[in-house]
Amino acid sequence: MTKVECTMGLKNIVIGVFVITLLFTIISDVHGKRGRGRSRSKSRVQIGLPITGKYRDPESDQYYNHNDGAKILMASHFDYEYVLGHKIVFVCVARGNPRPQITWFKDGTELYYHYNHHVHEWNIGHDSIKSKLEIDPGTQMDAGVYECSADNKYSIDRRSFKTDFSIAFES
Repeated sequence: MTKVECTMGLKNIVIGVFVITLLFTIISDVHGKRGRGRSRSKSRVQIGLPITGKYRDPESDQYYNHNDGAKILMASHFDYEYVLGHKIVFVCVARGNPRPQITWFKDGTELYYHYNHHVHEWNIGHDSIKSKLEIDPGTQMDAGVYECSADNKYSIDRRSFKTDFSIAFES
């Protein structure tokens, strides 16, 4: 083998390694983007934890920990797996003075009327409210992160619920 042939062979090996590395990078990037994306909303959802605790600046601390501020007292389980075609139910109970309003979100976007989404609300006493979100029937599109947000003029509190579906097999 001549020196020129050896150099050409080495170049082909380097180019081959580069192409394989490039393909691997593209394939792993595509694999990382499989599943449900954030195509409809640019919002990032904080999952799970309520807005409570101590804050660096006193104004935030006073706002979120106000005695009459909206507080969620009871909420559905955080991680919920539903069966396709069956009803999905989330419950949120909040208290505050004045009585808070409860708003429901899915993947960071406020939920409005939809043929299979139903929100029921009950006033409890003079300062509390119970809200129930029902989705019937549950579809693949209903998987995601739901959020119940309670707010009044003093504060906001929220809870998140992550959902995914399973398929029921008849035996």
